[in-house]
Amino acid sequence: MSHAPAPPSGGPPPPGRRHRLRAWWADRHALPRFGYWLVSRGAMVLAACATLYLLNGFLIGWANAYDVMAGITSPSNVHPQWCAWPLALTGWAAIPAIIGAAAGYVITEQIQAHHARELSDVLDELRRLAELPGPPPSSGNGA
Repeated sequence: MSHAPAPPSGGPPPPGRRHRLRAWWADRHALPRFGYWLVSRGAMVLAACATLYLLNGFLIGWANAYDVMAGITSPSNVHPQWCAWPLALTGWAAIPAIIGAAAGYVITEQIQAHHARELSDVLDELRRLAELPGPPPSSGNGA
């Protein structure tokens, strides 16, 4: 008895992981502006900040790295200082700028979503909502 190969399925094979990743990267332009920035350029900025934090965590200690980044401890009080100064500048300038940009974008989007409508449109909608509803539908069984 010989086994015949299974007949091919009806459709094309499912796309591979590489194809799905390439399609996802191509679709990033459909994201909102902040989402697009976060995926394209923001990821690099956040990766640089994380790399600085990790480097300092290994060299000066995790608690000192946090304290330097948060501005609690001066970078001149830790050793080695060559890596603490860029971390301090990042914590002082880059992180607040990213958070401020994100907050500004979210607020702008909310304002645009609730943009004022024309008075005539609002009055027409209020009149439509204020109309009395019609009679209830009959049950159809004659009772």
